[in-house]
Amino acid sequence: MCRWAAYSGEPIFLEEIVSRPGHSLIHQSHCATQCHTAINADGFGVAWYGERPEPGLYRDVMPAWSDPNLKSLVAQVKSGLFLAHVRASTGTATSRNNCHPFVHGAWSFMHNGQIGGFEAMRRQAEMMIPDTLYPNRKGATDSEAIFLVAIAEGLQTDPKGALERTAARFIALAQEKGCAPYLRLTAALSDGQRLYAVRYATDDFAPTLYHRWSATRGGMAVVSEPLEDDEGDWTEVPAGSFCTFDGDRVLTEAFQPLSLRAAA
Repeated sequence: MCRWAAYSGEPIFLEEIVSRPGHSLIHQSHCATQCHTAINADGFGVAWYGERPEPGLYRDVMPAWSDPNLKSLVAQVKSGLFLAHVRASTGTATSRNNCHPFVHGAWSFMHNGQIGGFEAMRRQAEMMIPDTLYPNRKGATDSEAIFLVAIAEGLQTDPKGALERTAARFIALAQEKGCAPYLRLTAALSDGQRLYAVRYATDDFAPTLYHRWSATRGGMAVVSEPLEDDEGDWTEVPAGSFCTFDGDRVLTEAFQPLSLRAAA
């Protein structure tokens, strides 16, 4: 499973999240503690917002710990809103197009989790992406498919509802194929104005998610794993939650895909 970290608040150097803390994202790329594998070496990526609506994007296939360009970039770039990801592939190739985050217009998206049996349903999943969005399908991951389908479902105006509808469609497809776990979805996304995150799974193993407001940084960190071992005030996001981060405020709502809601 992958590891990721996001930040929203006063502009800081990206290294304050990506490389400097004792359990930074780069440290998690080879020493993760809260997932099935400690190694996340199948590429990395960073999307950050600056003076323009569209985010900057840097991705590569090297392990995050071994790329000097990444360390140089995060030491020099400042941003008040950014997403960073280290990848552990669940089956698709190690390529730049398969590295997170994914970007479309002002939106950025990254994911930790899986769609059960995605290889067996890839053709059907591809058909969920409308023709108008399909040219943006650059890679082969389930994560990018989720992102593009969510855009088609109205992500720009209704982030939570769009992701619920998207999750319901993929769950139904996985159930049809009989491939459990049907969906594990811990993701971060942003339109450059607000940061959103979701933690959900159809089983009892939703990938971990935490957040913490730091007065020192002047912002909110949202992470797969706490960034410092000695910081005990990280808040764990409950499974089945959708979070909207606005300054030091967190709005946490129930995340319930529509198909499961209708069946309840």
